[in-house]
Amino acid sequence: MINNYLPTIKNADSDLFFLMAGPCAIEGEEIALRIADRIVNITDKLGIPYIFKGSYRKANRSKADSFTGIGDEKALKILEKVGKTFGVPTVTDIHESHEAAMAAAYVDVLQIPAFLCRQTELLVAAAETGKVVNIKKGQFLSAESMKFAVDKVKDAGNESVFLTDRGNTFGYQDLIVDYRGIPAMKNLGVPTVMDCTHSLQQPNQSSGVTGGKPELIETIAKAAIAVGADGLFIETHPDPANAKSDGANMLHLDYLEDLLGKLVRIRKAIL
Repeated sequence: MINNYLPTIKNADSDLFFLMAGPCAIEGEEIALRIADRIVNITDKLGIPYIFKGSYRKANRSKADSFTGIGDEKALKILEKVGKTFGVPTVTDIHESHEAAMAAAYVDVLQIPAFLCRQTELLVAAAETGKVVNIKKGQFLSAESMKFAVDKVKDAGNESVFLTDRGNTFGYQDLIVDYRGIPAMKNLGVPTVMDCTHSLQQPNQSSGVTGGKPELIETIAKAAIAVGADGLFIETHPDPANAKSDGANMLHLDYLEDLLGKLVRIRKAIL
Protein backbone atom coordinates (compact mmCIF):
# COMPACT_ATOMS: atom_id res chain seq x y z
CA MET A 1 0.00 0.00 0.00
CA ILE A 2 2.85 2.39 0.82
CA ASN A 3 4.19 2.35 -2.74
CA ASN A 4 0.95 3.97 -3.92
CA TYR A 5 1.93 7.02 -1.89
CA LEU A 6 5.72 7.09 -2.17
CA PRO A 7 6.68 5.15 -5.30
CA THR A 8 10.37 5.88 -4.76
CA ILE A 9 10.50 4.35 -1.27
CA LYS A 10 13.17 1.70 -0.91
CA ASN A 11 11.82 -1.89 -0.83
CA ALA A 12 8.41 -0.57 -1.90
CA ASP A 13 7.18 -4.01 -2.98
CA SER A 14 7.71 -5.53 0.44
CA ASP A 15 4.74 -7.06 2.25
CA LEU A 16 6.20 -5.82 5.51
CA PHE A 17 5.19 -2.79 7.54
CA PHE A 18 6.97 0.45 6.69
CA LEU A 19 9.05 2.40 9.19
CA MET A 20 9.24 6.11 9.96
CA ALA A 21 12.23 6.53 12.25
CA GLY A 22 14.95 8.94 13.24
CA PRO A 23 15.75 11.47 15.95
CA CYS A 24 13.08 13.60 17.57
CA ALA A 25 14.75 16.80 16.37
CA ILE A 26 17.45 17.60 13.87
CA GLU A 27 20.40 18.37 16.14
CA GLY A 28 23.08 18.68 13.47
CA GLU A 29 24.21 17.23 10.15
CA GLU A 30 26.74 14.71 11.41
CA ILE A 31 24.42 12.98 13.86
CA ALA A 32 21.48 13.01 11.44
CA LEU A 33 23.56 11.31 8.74
CA ARG A 34 24.97 8.84 11.25
CA ILE A 35 21.51 7.85 12.48
CA ALA A 36 20.15 7.60 8.93
CA ASP A 37 23.08 5.47 7.78
CA ARG A 38 22.54 3.02 10.62
CA ILE A 39 18.80 2.73 10.05
CA VAL A 40 19.13 2.40 6.28
CA ASN A 41 21.57 -0.48 6.75
CA ILE A 42 19.16 -2.22 9.14
CA THR A 43 16.04 -1.71 7.03
CA ASP A 44 17.82 -2.77 3.84
CA LYS A 45 18.96 -5.94 5.58
CA LEU A 46 15.44 -6.74 6.80
CA GLY A 47 13.60 -5.54 3.68
CA ILE A 48 11.59 -2.87 5.52
CA PRO A 49 10.44 0.20 3.54
CA TYR A 50 11.93 3.22 5.31
CA ILE A 51 11.19 6.95 5.71
CA PHE A 52 13.68 9.09 7.67
CA LYS A 53 12.05 11.19 10.39
CA GLY A 54 13.32 14.40 11.98
CA SER A 55 11.65 17.58 13.24
CA TYR A 56 13.21 20.73 11.82
CA ARG A 57 11.71 22.71 14.70
CA LYS A 58 9.99 21.74 17.94
CA ALA A 59 7.18 24.22 18.46
CA ASN A 60 5.39 22.38 21.28
CA ARG A 61 7.64 22.49 24.33
CA SER A 62 6.67 22.62 28.00
CA LYS A 63 9.21 25.28 28.97
CA ALA A 64 10.20 28.42 27.12
CA ASP A 65 13.90 27.60 27.41
CA SER A 66 13.58 24.06 25.97
CA PHE A 67 15.50 23.20 22.79
CA THR A 68 13.47 24.03 19.70
CA GLY A 69 15.94 23.66 16.85
CA ILE A 70 19.13 24.72 15.08
CA GLY A 71 17.37 27.03 12.61
CA ASP A 72 14.62 26.20 10.15
CA GLU A 73 16.50 26.39 6.87
CA LYS A 74 19.61 24.73 8.28
CA ALA A 75 17.60 21.78 9.62
CA LEU A 76 15.50 21.44 6.46
CA LYS A 77 18.65 21.35 4.33
CA ILE A 78 19.95 18.53 6.53
CA LEU A 79 16.73 16.61 5.95
CA GLU A 80 17.12 17.17 2.22
CA LYS A 81 20.73 15.94 2.37
CA VAL A 82 19.70 12.79 4.23
CA GLY A 83 17.12 12.03 1.56
CA LYS A 84 19.53 12.58 -1.31
CA THR A 85 22.46 10.79 0.34
CA PHE A 86 20.58 7.60 1.14
CA GLY A 87 17.82 7.69 -1.47
CA VAL A 88 15.02 7.57 1.12
CA PRO A 89 11.92 9.71 1.62
CA THR A 90 11.90 12.10 4.57
CA VAL A 91 9.21 13.38 6.93
CA THR A 92 9.02 16.42 9.21
CA ASP A 93 6.24 18.10 11.15
CA ILE A 94 4.78 21.54 10.51
CA HIS A 95 2.89 23.73 12.95
CA GLU A 96 1.40 26.66 11.04
CA SER A 97 -0.07 27.03 7.58
CA HIS A 98 2.75 29.21 6.25
CA GLU A 99 5.29 26.49 7.03
CA ALA A 100 3.77 23.97 4.62
CA ALA A 101 5.22 25.27 1.36
CA MET A 102 8.60 25.96 2.98
CA ALA A 103 8.98 22.45 4.39
CA ALA A 104 7.56 20.81 1.25
CA ALA A 105 10.51 22.16 -0.72
CA TYR A 106 12.81 19.86 1.25
CA VAL A 107 10.87 16.75 2.38
CA ASP A 108 8.47 14.15 0.99
CA VAL A 109 5.96 13.85 3.84
CA LEU A 110 4.46 16.64 5.95
CA GLN A 111 3.39 15.59 9.41
CA ILE A 112 0.59 17.25 11.37
CA PRO A 113 1.16 17.08 15.16
CA ALA A 114 -1.56 15.46 17.26
CA PHE A 115 -2.49 18.68 19.05
CA LEU A 116 -3.09 20.32 15.65
CA CYS A 117 -4.99 17.57 13.82
CA ARG A 118 -8.24 19.60 13.81
CA GLN A 119 -6.64 22.77 12.38
CA THR A 120 -8.40 23.08 9.03
CA GLU A 121 -6.13 25.73 7.50
CA LEU A 122 -3.03 23.73 8.44
CA LEU A 123 -4.40 20.52 6.93
CA VAL A 124 -5.46 22.27 3.74
CA ALA A 125 -2.11 24.05 3.39
CA ALA A 126 -0.29 20.72 3.76
CA ALA A 127 -2.61 19.08 1.26
CA GLU A 128 -2.12 21.81 -1.31
CA THR A 129 1.64 21.16 -1.45
CA GLY A 130 0.89 17.80 -3.08
CA LYS A 131 3.10 16.02 -0.55
CA VAL A 132 1.99 13.01 1.47
CA VAL A 133 0.30 14.22 4.67
CA ASN A 134 0.76 12.20 7.87
CA ILE A 135 -1.83 13.24 10.46
CA LYS A 136 -1.26 12.23 14.05
CA LYS A 137 -4.46 11.41 15.88
CA GLY A 138 -5.16 13.79 18.74
CA GLN A 139 -4.81 12.28 22.20
CA PHE A 140 -8.29 13.67 22.85
CA LEU A 141 -10.02 12.16 19.79
CA SER A 142 -11.51 8.81 18.87
CA ALA A 143 -10.04 6.90 15.95
CA GLU A 144 -13.33 7.14 14.05
CA SER A 145 -13.39 10.93 14.29
CA MET A 146 -10.17 11.14 12.26
CA LYS A 147 -12.39 10.67 9.21
CA PHE A 148 -12.95 14.40 9.21
CA ALA A 149 -9.24 15.21 9.19
CA VAL A 150 -8.75 12.82 6.27
CA ASP A 151 -11.68 14.42 4.45
CA LYS A 152 -10.15 17.89 4.82
CA VAL A 153 -6.98 16.76 3.05
CA LYS A 154 -8.80 14.83 0.34
CA ASP A 155 -11.32 17.61 -0.26
CA ALA A 156 -8.34 19.89 -0.90
CA GLY A 157 -7.35 17.60 -3.77
CA ASN A 158 -4.75 15.37 -2.09
CA GLU A 159 -5.43 11.64 -1.80
CA SER A 160 -2.10 10.82 -0.12
CA VAL A 161 -2.84 10.63 3.60
CA PHE A 162 -1.49 8.57 6.49
CA LEU A 163 -2.97 8.41 9.99
CA THR A 164 -0.80 7.84 13.05
CA ASP A 165 -1.99 6.81 16.51
CA ARG A 166 0.09 8.08 19.43
CA GLY A 167 -2.06 7.09 22.38
CA ASN A 168 -4.96 8.64 24.27
CA THR A 169 -4.90 10.95 27.26
CA PHE A 170 -5.25 8.95 30.47
CA GLY A 171 -5.49 11.32 33.39
CA TYR A 172 -3.22 14.36 33.52
CA GLN A 173 0.20 12.76 33.14
CA ASP A 174 -0.14 9.55 31.18
CA LEU A 175 -1.28 8.02 27.90
CA ILE A 176 -2.81 4.68 27.02
CA VAL A 177 -3.11 2.92 23.64
CA ASP A 178 -6.51 1.64 22.51
CA TYR A 179 -5.63 -0.88 19.81
CA ARG A 180 -9.17 -0.84 18.49
CA GLY A 181 -8.11 2.41 16.84
CA ILE A 182 -5.78 0.71 14.34
CA PRO A 183 -8.49 -1.23 12.45
CA ALA A 184 -10.90 1.70 12.88
CA MET A 185 -8.51 4.06 11.09
CA LYS A 186 -7.58 1.43 8.50
CA ASN A 187 -11.29 1.29 7.67
CA LEU A 188 -10.98 4.90 6.48
CA GLY A 189 -8.92 3.56 3.56
CA VAL A 190 -5.56 5.11 4.45
CA PRO A 191 -2.26 3.64 5.70
CA THR A 192 -2.33 3.53 9.50
CA VAL A 193 0.76 3.90 11.67
CA MET A 194 1.51 3.30 15.35
CA ASP A 195 3.78 5.82 17.05
CA CYS A 196 5.57 3.48 19.42
CA THR A 197 7.55 6.13 21.29
CA HIS A 198 5.26 9.15 21.80
CA SER A 199 2.48 6.82 22.95
CA LEU A 200 4.70 6.07 25.95
CA GLN A 201 5.21 9.69 26.95
CA GLN A 202 4.29 10.93 30.41
CA PRO A 203 3.41 14.54 29.64
CA ASN A 204 2.78 17.53 31.90
CA GLN A 205 5.37 16.62 34.51
CA SER A 206 5.93 19.22 37.23
CA SER A 207 9.58 19.46 36.17
CA GLY A 208 8.50 20.81 32.77
CA VAL A 209 10.28 17.91 31.05
CA THR A 210 8.14 15.12 29.57
CA GLY A 211 8.81 11.66 30.95
CA GLY A 212 8.40 8.29 29.27
CA LYS A 213 8.52 4.49 29.48
CA PRO A 214 10.88 3.38 26.69
CA GLU A 215 11.11 -0.12 28.18
CA LEU A 216 7.61 -0.70 26.76
CA ILE A 217 8.40 0.29 23.16
CA GLU A 218 8.72 -3.36 22.15
CA THR A 219 5.33 -4.16 23.70
CA ILE A 220 3.60 -1.31 21.87
CA ALA A 221 5.25 -2.23 18.56
CA LYS A 222 4.47 -5.96 18.78
CA ALA A 223 0.82 -5.32 19.55
CA ALA A 224 0.54 -2.81 16.69
CA ILE A 225 1.91 -5.28 14.17
CA ALA A 226 -0.35 -8.02 15.55
CA VAL A 227 -3.49 -5.93 14.96
CA GLY A 228 -2.45 -4.95 11.45
CA ALA A 229 -0.70 -1.59 11.55
CA ASP A 230 0.66 -0.65 8.12
CA GLY A 231 3.59 1.25 9.55
CA LEU A 232 5.50 2.08 12.72
CA PHE A 233 6.86 5.41 13.92
CA ILE A 234 9.88 5.18 16.23
CA GLU A 235 12.11 7.96 17.48
CA THR A 236 15.63 6.66 18.03
CA HIS A 237 19.00 8.09 19.01
CA PRO A 238 22.49 6.73 19.79
CA ASP A 239 22.44 8.54 23.15
CA PRO A 240 18.85 9.18 24.30
CA ALA A 241 19.96 10.48 27.70
CA ASN A 242 21.69 13.38 25.97
CA ALA A 243 19.27 13.91 23.08
CA LYS A 244 18.11 17.50 22.88
CA SER A 245 14.41 16.60 22.67
CA ASP A 246 12.19 13.77 23.99
CA GLY A 247 15.05 11.57 25.11
CA ALA A 248 12.91 10.07 27.89
CA ASN A 249 10.79 8.04 25.49
CA MET A 250 13.20 7.34 22.62
CA LEU A 251 14.58 3.94 21.64
CA HIS A 252 18.35 3.54 21.89
CA LEU A 253 19.62 3.06 18.35
CA ASP A 254 21.55 -0.04 19.43
CA TYR A 255 18.26 -1.83 20.15
CA LEU A 256 16.55 -1.08 16.84
CA GLU A 257 17.77 -4.01 14.74
CA ASP A 258 16.80 -6.64 17.30
CA LEU A 259 13.35 -5.07 17.74
CA LEU A 260 12.69 -4.85 14.00
CA GLY A 261 13.81 -8.43 13.51
CA LYS A 262 11.21 -9.61 16.02
CA LEU A 263 8.53 -7.48 14.37
CA VAL A 264 9.34 -8.87 10.93
CA ARG A 265 8.84 -12.39 12.27
CA ILE A 266 5.48 -11.42 13.77
CA ARG A 267 4.35 -9.81 10.53
CA LYS A 268 5.31 -12.84 8.45
CA ALA A 269 3.55 -15.14 10.88
CA ILE A 270 0.21 -13.34 10.51
CA LEU A 271 0.28 -12.70 6.76
